[in-house]
Amino acid sequence: MRTVLALIKKDACGLRAVSKADKSVYLTVKRWFDVGFSILLLIAFSPLMLAAAVAIRVSSPGPVIYRHRRVGKQGRPIEILKFRTMVNHADEMLNLFTQEQQQEWERNFKVVHDPRVTGIGRLLRAASLDELPQLINVIRGDLSLVGPRPIVPEELALYGKNGARLLSVTPGLTGYWQVYARQGCTYSQRMKMELDYVENMNPGWDIRILLQTVPRVIRGKGAK
Repeated sequence: MRTVLALIKKDACGLRAVSKADKSVYLTVKRWFDVGFSILLLIAFSPLMLAAAVAIRVSSPGPVIYRHRRVGKQGRPIEILKFRTMVNHADEMLNLFTQEQQQEWERNFKVVHDPRVTGIGRLLRAASLDELPQLINVIRGDLSLVGPRPIVPEELALYGKNGARLLSVTPGLTGYWQVYARQGCTYSQRMKMELDYVENMNPGWDIRILLQTVPRVIRGKGAK
């Protein structure tokens, strides 16, 4: 524990990246924490997850879990698990978008008021409960609890020469951008924040992001 705490250093933005000598220790402890804490969260939220699964099943046809292909560390394809919040076969229904929504999708790879989202899905998204199955991704090593949000292959081109730097770390369930910007920033600003985390990641910043995630979720400021 003393070794981990010794890695936390101050800089102009509050925290500084760990040194190269300490990074292997930091990443090892980070992985242990990811697995242990995710198991505890799965146990604690299992009744809520069961209730969500039943609500999804009875409210609309289709699978309870939605699997989405993303790009993981070093470019490895990963499947992100989420509770299904849209109608079945939503990926084939982009024609439901208005022209403005289509432009929003092309610009941000998401739509705030997506017509494909079900009633139960809106509730799950508002509380970020749709992302609870991603704790399994964390245990499997696809994700870390804290890191840059995993992107779809089409997004990688937007990072240009910084793409390799983004993919040099394990993506996260929550992160700097999700907690401190959410819907209130452009995609360019999001990319800058994600890369800032990659450059300066350290135990202190991870802890602060996790602590800030809790009130964000409670206040219903989950990612839409």
